[in-house]
Amino acid sequence: MTRPNVLSICFDDLNDWVGCIGGHPRVSTPHIDRLAARGVLFANAHCQAPICNPSRASLFTGLRPTTTGIYALKPGLRDSEATHDCVTLSQHFQQHGYATASRGKVHHDEAVPPELEKEEFQDWGDINQPLLPPCKLTAPPSDNPWIDWGVFPDDDRKQSDWKTADAAIDFLYQHPRATPFFLAAGFRLPHVPCYITQAWLDRVPDDDSILPPIDDAERLGIPPFAWKLHWNLPEPRLKWMRENHEWRPFVRTYLASIAFIDSQVGRLLDALDELALTDSTVVVLWSDHGYHLGEKGITGKNSLWEPSTHVPLIFAGPGVADGQVCRQPAELLDVYPTLTDLCGLPARDGLEGHSLLPQIRDVTTPRPWPAITTHNPGNHAIRSARWRYIRYADGSEELYDMDQDPHEHHNLATLPESRPVIEEHMRWLPSPEAAPAPGSAVRFLECRDGKWFWEGREILPGTDSP
Repeated sequence: MTRPNVLSICFDDLNDWVGCIGGHPRVSTPHIDRLAARGVLFANAHCQAPICNPSRASLFTGLRPTTTGIYALKPGLRDSEATHDCVTLSQHFQQHGYATASRGKVHHDEAVPPELEKEEFQDWGDINQPLLPPCKLTAPPSDNPWIDWGVFPDDDRKQSDWKTADAAIDFLYQHPRATPFFLAAGFRLPHVPCYITQAWLDRVPDDDSILPPIDDAERLGIPPFAWKLHWNLPEPRLKWMRENHEWRPFVRTYLASIAFIDSQVGRLLDALDELALTDSTVVVLWSDHGYHLGEKGITGKNSLWEPSTHVPLIFAGPGVADGQVCRQPAELLDVYPTLTDLCGLPARDGLEGHSLLPQIRDVTTPRPWPAITTHNPGNHAIRSARWRYIRYADGSEELYDMDQDPHEHHNLATLPESRPVIEEHMRWLPSPEAAPAPGSAVRFLECRDGKWFWEGREILPGTDSP
């Protein structure tokens, strides 16, 4: 049996501002849209964790953060007892005759050293780090050089994502046809530092029409505990962005970055066409998590709200219907079993996701499972077809009717009539929950005598930081 190739295309911090999803009216993604037009778009797909390392570790192991204990930027994929000997997605394909290759950022940079990544990918390319300007272009309230955005460099070919596309295309041209391949290409943008050439920035309007809808009163209905998950992060708050006139420039740069990485997707798809590989290659496109651009007063991720969890997820290629949209909840955790099914590989026991093949064959097929996102132990979002339910470690709750309130401005959790909906969603809360794996870089929250502490410092009511 001739098995199809696999091309996995992933992004860092790309939210649902993609044309075929409709998350932003001024976005330009003709090549991602072109892929969706010949495949199935899962329009209600969500990550397992709203931060890079645990999300990517979950996708490649097929296990939830609450199983692995990997909740933050550390430890690495193999540094948890639950994952030390597991067969990852790429290894599963290796074991069944595939040549596996990685280009760009696929695993989290700091969590998987090169010698370990080579166990996952037989043909592993150097990770292209972003090119940094001589000095920061903006001055957010952080001296972190990565928290920056603006026009840089002067040539797209200097961008790390251009080099990633180059390397992936070279692999496609050089790989012998006799062996099927699993190629993972990982793009860094629109992650900060968010740099883009002037030509791409000029494509985005420089006016307030590009800004996301904001309700300045929306924080009033949110439990105080929700904000405890966001303290000590390097991303500036919307308040700072407004005061320093950086909100529109940042949103504009983010949108321009999306258009640029979309062009790199186009280069990959063109290479498949030129090599007559399109009809024999399953393409899966995904982002590790979403990103806030001012919603809830946040510019960044690390939340359990829709902007931080909602991600693009597209399958196209042999065995996939053309131009279909599935609105059933899906998870990045489902990628492993879905690719296994699409390529005719034996199923693996112990995976916690569920194959999307029934929905790929018929997008109206009901899906009994919601999407579950975890942000540090005890904090979970349950996303069903209509509702988003959030429960925090202190027992506080949020509930949003996503059909009537897609921007999550009105928390319904305190209404008596919401209890049946809440109880239906509570049954999906992960239990038991693994403790953070040794070496975890988790910003721990503790409760002592009714007071909350962040890494040993008391969090005072009404403050925006510990």
